[in-house]
Amino acid sequence: MAAVLALPLTQGAQAATPVTTAATPATINADDDNPFRWMELDGLRADFQHMCPAGRCVGFWSLVLTDDIAQHKFEGGKFFVYAPATGEFSFFLDTDIAVRTVDHPDQVRLVDTEFMRSHPRVEVRYGDPGHPGRARVVASATTLM
Repeated sequence: MAAVLALPLTQGAQAATPVTTAATPATINADDDNPFRWMELDGLRADFQHMCPAGRCVGFWSLVLTDDIAQHKFEGGKFFVYAPATGEFSFFLDTDIAVRTVDHPDQVRLVDTEFMRSHPRVEVRYGDPGHPGRARVVASATTLM
């Protein structure tokens, strides 16, 4: 199950607060492990953060919306992750909890690398997850082969 990959990140204290790389020491070379480096990103960017659930810090990569996309006005729907080729859904990481949808652009955080690698194209859509074909494509990640 795709959610299994995020379990080490999603278990633990719900009050855990991610810390962006801008606030971490320069000795961490996060670029070496970027699992998204071989993907074509449109409206998304790779982001390395630290999270400390239950006092144990973990560094992890995720995809977030680019600043220019996140600044758009979104009303009347939800953000969700969708693979158009198969009609499957993935999840976002909201603080330290895996969720299927989020309300705000700054909550868009994809961590499910297995889902992204197993689908040639993954899209962040905005609208009604019950009708993904009618939802607006906000951003995408395409696996380069």
